Amino acid sequence: MPAPLSQEQTRQDHERLLDAAEALFYEKGIRAVGMDEVRAASGLPLKRIYRLHPTKDDLVVAVLRRRDTRWRGRLTVAAETHADPRARLLAAFDWLAAWCAEPGFRGCAWINAFGELGPASPAVLAEVRAHKDAFHRHLADWSTAAGLTDPAPVQLLAEGAIVTAAITGTPTPAHHARTAVETLLDTAGQ
Repeated sequence: MPAPLSQEQTRQDHERLLDAAEALFYEKGIRAVGMDEVRAASGLPLKRIYRLHPTKDDLVVAVLRRRDTRWRGRLTVAAETHADPRARLLAAFDWLAAWCAEPGFRGCAWINAFGELGPASPAVLAEVRAHKDAFHRHLADWSTAAGLTDPAPVQLLAEGAIVTAAITGTPTPAHHARTAVETLLDTAGQ
């Protein structure tokens, strides 16, 4: 009988699994990727994968949750390096434009997951909603601090920019959204 795996080995296996699954799901789509492909990419046996995540939906949720932490962390760092509230909000859109220009950009992983799984997976749907709520709270906080009374237009501009950038394959929609937010700020300041 093999020796039990250490906590460190379990952590490393889990990270390797999440890395492989995230790359495959984001590049090819969740439904297009079978667990055998995840196994091959991660180098882990299926039995080990299913011990770590008993279902594919559970794995998708773990991937989205980890990506959310990293994604919102990067956004927050980019925005909050600015003390001025207006600059902070505009920096969020600058960061979105840079993200949309990254190689391999395929849009919002949470919108993609919703588009593929929708209400068929309550766990994935809950994770998508949690991410969007948190993202929108960031934008609302930055918008309010910058003097906007209604953050909804800023939130819609951000979401629309992300989706349109994915479809067009260019970060230009994020630049246009930033310009629109500048106009909203200028109008609010009058």
